[in-house]
Amino acid sequence: MRPTLLRLGDRGDAVRDLQERLRLSGLAAEADGEFGADTEASVRSFQEVRGLRIDGICGPETWGALVESSFCLGDRLLYHRQPMLRGDDVAAVQQRLNGLGFDSGREDGILGPETEDALRRFQRDAGIATDGVCGPATVAALTRLGSLAAGSVASVREGESFRRDSRRLDERGLFLVVDPGLAALGDAVARGLREIGAVVALDATGQDAGLLAGEANRFGADVFLSLGSGEPGARCAYFATQQFRSEAGYAIAVRLTSALGQVIETVDEPVGRAYRILRETSMAAVAVELFSPERPEAAAAISRRSPAIAAAIVDGIRRGVEEPIDVGR
Repeated sequence: MRPTLLRLGDRGDAVRDLQERLRLSGLAAEADGEFGADTEASVRSFQEVRGLRIDGICGPETWGALVESSFCLGDRLLYHRQPMLRGDDVAAVQQRLNGLGFDSGREDGILGPETEDALRRFQRDAGIATDGVCGPATVAALTRLGSLAAGSVASVREGESFRRDSRRLDERGLFLVVDPGLAALGDAVARGLREIGAVVALDATGQDAGLLAGEANRFGADVFLSLGSGEPGARCAYFATQQFRSEAGYAIAVRLTSALGQVIETVDEPVGRAYRILRETSMAAVAVELFSPERPEAAAAISRRSPAIAAAIVDGIRRGVEEPIDVGR
């Protein structure tokens, strides 16, 4: 069984498997079974390209992304099932469908009901058996018509919907996830949001990202926000890939960045990331990274300033919802 984490200094068959997958993804990595500096550099490069946390460690998210990157469109039949199919081939289908005007939802590489519905509509219009299965005939049609694709109808729809439907925060539901070390900040943010009427669900258990995303989706939140650690510095991350950006998430991240900049000395510009927690939530989602896990003393400093930082976060979310920027590429 492959270890949960692979990092500098590890060796063995699991490392050799990692190196081979890195090589197949186009990164130089000698498959010698030793996790040295070259392998760490390749992992970091892969993480940067895929919008993952750049730490040079192959954990569950990095491993999952490596597996998904091995699938090319046409390699397998694609259809809606449980657990849902994931991979670059799914993302390619979503991108082509959205470009052709068949809204398949966010281009997240997860084949859910929205993608199945878009496939059926495309198949019907293309005169192909309307079975929701992306097989050779559907791939051929998508490839043939792909030159007509322009932009992403899903991205445009989300941006327009967010502007059109923007309303007071007290009409929204918000799912808040907080790193256990920032419990005081999480309580302050939840309290501030509830004081202005938002319906808030707070989770500070530190459980698996996939479980948290599932809880947020079942809660039916309009906005998802996580507060925790990340790469060195402070920043707000929204869901994005190389081809797609969540416009609603981006808009809220911009407002949050502006608000946090009033109380934190240095806040980086908003960044697009494909973290699992952002990818698997079905609503506007932002991950606020306030400190590096390598600097635990920073968490204590954040906690001591909880009232001011919480007020900024509440204001940023309120403005992100009630005063949307002119989103769009």
